[in-house]
Amino acid sequence: MSLFDQREEFLFLYDVTMANPNGDPNDENKPRLDQGSGRNLVTDVRLKRTIRDHLFDAMGHHGGGDRDIFVRQTESKKTAGGLQDGKARTKDFDEDRDTILKRCIDIRLFGGVLPMDKNSFKFTGPVQIKMGQSLHRVEIMELRGTGAFASKDGAKQNTFREEAVVPYSLIAFYGVINENAARHTGLTRDDVDQFYTAMWDGTKNLLSRSKMGHMPRLLLRLRYKTPNFFLGDLDHLVQFDLNPGEKVLRRIDQGTLNLSGISAALARHNDHLADFELRADDRVKVTGWNR
Repeated sequence: MSLFDQREEFLFLYDVTMANPNGDPNDENKPRLDQGSGRNLVTDVRLKRTIRDHLFDAMGHHGGGDRDIFVRQTESKKTAGGLQDGKARTKDFDEDRDTILKRCIDIRLFGGVLPMDKNSFKFTGPVQIKMGQSLHRVEIMELRGTGAFASKDGAKQNTFREEAVVPYSLIAFYGVINENAARHTGLTRDDVDQFYTAMWDGTKNLLSRSKMGHMPRLLLRLRYKTPNFFLGDLDHLVQFDLNPGEKVLRRIDQGTLNLSGISAALARHNDHLADFELRADDRVKVTGWNR
């Protein structure tokens, strides 16, 4: 397989309806919020977990042969029912960094620290992703209901449950794939294609109770022929424009994704661009894209 050798940057948008995109453990697990702007925040760690889970569950990276995920919960060989720590996980690969890089696509993509008894290794991931942020202000809705069971055996009153969700949030993630770091982890073009597939399909398949309601909406890939070049901050160059008369945002078809800022930036640096790929959900209206 050919090594990844051309700089890429990407913009990934998905929306969330009546769910919690990423709970804040320091705030009762409520959706993360930038208090100044009122925008919803989602960590890159949350997105990487989605990608890892889909690679493991649906794309064959489940430990068989040379296809595995390094950062996943594995059972401790010392304590029944316990989980391995990072050092114990490296022993699954005989503490051989080359074996880990060969078998574990998530280390080739995202890098990581490999703690070992004698030497530890740190790899900077070729794929670097910014904190995700909604393209608009969001509100947090707090819901309360009754649980299915009593608070204790024999009690007459059911337990109460509370949860916080966002009625709607259109979230943008921006990232860069660095061809220089790719040489150190052995990242291939096929790895990168699998990364994009897992990001899109994994988001759509977040079907747990707290995550039901996620839908991928747009993925833009920009590939460059000039070494080390990239535009940067694509998430600042896209905006969501509400349709005339709309006041309360609850669905993607209530507005238009405006990519004119990205188009204008590309026009100024057209000589650097090798090619691009734009994928949009059928329900998304896109304007300002003139490539």
